[in-house]
Amino acid sequence: MSTIRLTMAQALLKFLDQQYICVDGVETKFVRGVFGIFGHGNVTGLGEALERSAGSLVYLQGKNEQGMVHAATAFAKQKNRKQIFACTTSIGPGALNMVTAAATATVNRIPVLLLPGDNFASRQPDPVLQQLEVPGDYTVSATDPFKPVSKYWDRIVRPEQLMSAALQAMRVLTDPAETGAVTLALPQDVQAEAYDYPEEFFAKRVHYVDRKPPAPSALERAAELIAGKRKPLLIAGGGVLYAEATEELRQFAEAFGIPVAETQAGKSSLPWNHALNVGAVGVTGALAANLIAKDADLIIGVGTRYSDFTTSSKTAFAGPDVAFVNLNVSGFDSAKLSGAALTCDAKAGLEALRGALAARQYRSGYADGEIAALKARWDAEVDRLYGLECAEGLAQTRALGVIQESLAPSDVVVCAAGSLPGDLHRLWRPAEPKTYHMEYGFSCMGYEVSGAFGAALADPHRDVYAVVGDGSYLMLHSDLVTSLQEGRKITVLLFDNHGFQCIHNLQRGHGSDGFGNEFRYREQTTGRLTGSYMPIDFAAHARSLGAKAYKAATAEELREALREAKRESVTTLIEISVVPGTNTDGYESWWNVGVPEVSVSDKVLAANQALKNKLQTARPY
Repeated sequence: MSTIRLTMAQALLKFLDQQYICVDGVETKFVRGVFGIFGHGNVTGLGEALERSAGSLVYLQGKNEQGMVHAATAFAKQKNRKQIFACTTSIGPGALNMVTAAATATVNRIPVLLLPGDNFASRQPDPVLQQLEVPGDYTVSATDPFKPVSKYWDRIVRPEQLMSAALQAMRVLTDPAETGAVTLALPQDVQAEAYDYPEEFFAKRVHYVDRKPPAPSALERAAELIAGKRKPLLIAGGGVLYAEATEELRQFAEAFGIPVAETQAGKSSLPWNHALNVGAVGVTGALAANLIAKDADLIIGVGTRYSDFTTSSKTAFAGPDVAFVNLNVSGFDSAKLSGAALTCDAKAGLEALRGALAARQYRSGYADGEIAALKARWDAEVDRLYGLECAEGLAQTRALGVIQESLAPSDVVVCAAGSLPGDLHRLWRPAEPKTYHMEYGFSCMGYEVSGAFGAALADPHRDVYAVVGDGSYLMLHSDLVTSLQEGRKITVLLFDNHGFQCIHNLQRGHGSDGFGNEFRYREQTTGRLTGSYMPIDFAAHARSLGAKAYKAATAEELREALREAKRESVTTLIEISVVPGTNTDGYESWWNVGVPEVSVSDKVLAANQALKNKLQTARPY
C-alpha cells in the first residue's frame, strides 16, 4: 500500500479538499474552506497546515469564534447544504465561544464542521494555558460541552484515528436527515504528529445524496387519510427549500386546491402573491393562515419540525378531528404530533403523493373564493401596516414597508432575533426562493451580521441585507470587519428602538410593568434602569470600522439612505430610528410562556389565569 507521511493537521486538510457531494447527478465540491482564529492550541498545527498545504481550501480570518460559525452556517444554509466551511479555534475560551453557534447549526439542521483545539493528548505539560481541569474526570476538557450540541463528536488522540473519524464526520455532514454541527476535537500535540497515511485516503470521494422515496404502504396510508379530508392546509418548512422542492410544492397545491402556509425556515417556498399562499403560520403568523389553520381538518407538514412558533404552542390546529400527515426526510420529525409519517425526501414525497391523490381524483372542499377572500383581507392589512404613520416617529412596520419597496426581488434579507423576525414573517413579501434567510430555529442574537456575510459569500451575485435590532447588533457585529476585509459587501439595516423591545413587549404582556430590557441610564432615586435612553451612535461606530454609514428617522430619509447604500461598493450600515412597541402582534396567535402562579401583582395573577384557560385548548403532545 502506497503511503504519504503527513501531520494529522495536514492530512485532515488534504482529505477535506477531496470531498464532493452529488445531488441529482450534479457534483459540488463540499468543503469550500476554513474559518479560523489562531491561538496556541491550533496555530502551529492546523494553522501551519493552512499556511503551507491547504490545497484549494480558502482561509478566512474570523473576528469572533461564535460569529465565524454563524457565517459558516449561513453559507451552508444559503447553499442548500451542498457546500460548507470548517471552523478552527484554539483551546479553552476560543473553543467554547463556538458552542452557541454549534447549537444554532444543529437546531436548524445545517452542516458545519468544527475543529476546536484541545488539551495535550500526551498530558506531559498539563495543565497548559487555558486548559480546563476536572479533578474527578481528567478526560473532560473544554471541548466536551460540544457533545450535546453536535450531531457527531470525536476527539482525535492519535493521528491514525483521523481516518475513521473523518469518514464518520462526512457521513453526518452530508446526510440531510442527520446533519448539523460536527465536532472533531484536535489535541494540539496530535495536530503536529506525523503518520504514514494510505494515499487512497486522499482520493476524490463523492458523497451521493439519493432522494429517499416514501414507502409504498406509508404513501397509501397518507393518501387515504388526505382523501377523506375537506379542508387541508399545507405547511412549508425549511425542508422544502433544502430539497429544492418549491416547484413540486406549487404543483401539489395547485393540483388539489390546498392553501400553503409557511414557517420561518420555509418562507419564500412559494411567491407571496401566489393565489394559494396564505402567509406565515403560528405565533408570528398571518391572519389568513392562522384562521385557516384553526378550522383545518388536516395539516400536511412538509419539511417542518413543528416548533412551538409554528403550532402556536399546539393551539393553532383547533379542529375537533384534525389529523396530520408529516412529510420529512427525518423520522424524528415525521413522527411528531402523532401524524401519519412519510419519511422521505420532500421533492420525491410530494411527487409521489400527488400521483396517489390524482389517482383518487381528490380535490379540497374549500368554497369558491374562500381562500382568496382571506388572502385579500390579509394583503390589505399588510398594506395598512406598511403605510402606518406614527406621531412619535417612524413605526417599525412603516420602515419595513419602505425597505420592501426599495429592495429588488432577488435581494436577500437575513434576520434572527428580536421583534423583527415576527414582523418579517408576517409582512415580508418574497417573490423568489432563497431571498428570505431567517435563523429562527435557535433565534440566536448576534447571527444577523455574521449570517449576512456568510450568505454574501454563498451568493455573491445578490445584494444581502442584515435586518438587525440594536440589541442583537451590540451582541455581535465583528464580521462587519470581515466583510470589508474580504470585499464582500453587505448592507446592515439597524433598527434602533433603545433595547430588547421584543422581550420588553412579552414581559408587559404578561403582567410586568417593564424591567431591565431598555437601554436606559440607571436612576439614583429608584436604583433601576428607568432614566433617559442612552444615545448610541451606531452609524459612527460603523464608520470607525471602515464601513459607510447613514442615518434615517423618517420614511423619506430611509428611502434615500437605501438608494445611497445601493450605490456604495463596500459594506454599509443604515441606522434607522424607530418608535419602540410599533411591531406587530396578535392575528389569532398565542405563545405559551411560563407565568408565575404566585405574585404580589394582580396583573401577573390575571395573566397566569389566562394561561391556564388557554392551555385547556392545547394539544397535550
